[in-house]
Amino acid sequence: MSTPILSVRGLTRKFGGLTAVNNVDFALPAGELHAIIGPNGAGKTTFFNVVSGFLRPTAGTVAFDGADITGMATHRISQLGMARTLQVKSVFSGLTVYDNVWIAAHAKRKFLHPFRAARAYRDTADIVVRSLEAIGLTERATEVAGNLAYGDVALLEIAIAMAMQPRLLLLDEPVAGMSPEETQRTVLKIKELSRSVNILLIEHDVEAVFQIADRITVMTQGAILCQGTAQQIATDPRVQEAYLGVPTEAGHA
Repeated sequence: MSTPILSVRGLTRKFGGLTAVNNVDFALPAGELHAIIGPNGAGKTTFFNVVSGFLRPTAGTVAFDGADITGMATHRISQLGMARTLQVKSVFSGLTVYDNVWIAAHAKRKFLHPFRAARAYRDTADIVVRSLEAIGLTERATEVAGNLAYGDVALLEIAIAMAMQPRLLLLDEPVAGMSPEETQRTVLKIKELSRSVNILLIEHDVEAVFQIADRITVMTQGAILCQGTAQQIATDPRVQEAYLGVPTEAGHA
């Protein structure tokens, strides 16, 4: 059996007397598009923060592709091949789409020559072009990021993450705040990207999650409630009670 791309054991994170993540065991097989859902305060983003190095765990271990990364700094985890987007969209609004992605693509270089034109770095430029093509922003490359529609900003953030050439991409609420049209475009793009990179995402839009995820984990009160396919999750009485609401049939009883 192959090594999971991400493996978490006994992961716990406390803030004073509050336990935000409580003794979580989780494994993500390579090649799987996996989603984590759950109500507000379930511990989803704290889980991401610990896995990606933004927070140190109170207890437990995190392994990335078999290597122990528990408590490792964010930049070191990134260098190993894990990239992440954030809930709050953050791009350089005064730079073009191309330049935003170029900065990320060039981040792995140890040295940037002060008198060499940015576009002279051919390998970096190739990564930028591929990243923009992969996310569908090639035609917007010369636009200033601050002028983009909200949905395109979210796609730009994913392109920035992809430019870091990750083996695991963590997406934190990638379609939050989008129109239905933007949501549909983005979920289809995420599904397409999952053919070339492992993806773990947090999302409140359950309909979008059910459309694209291979498997789903439901968290509540800092712990995992259950895992399964979209069909299994949608029909699980525990999920309906904790997150999705009362089943339609029950409402007509």
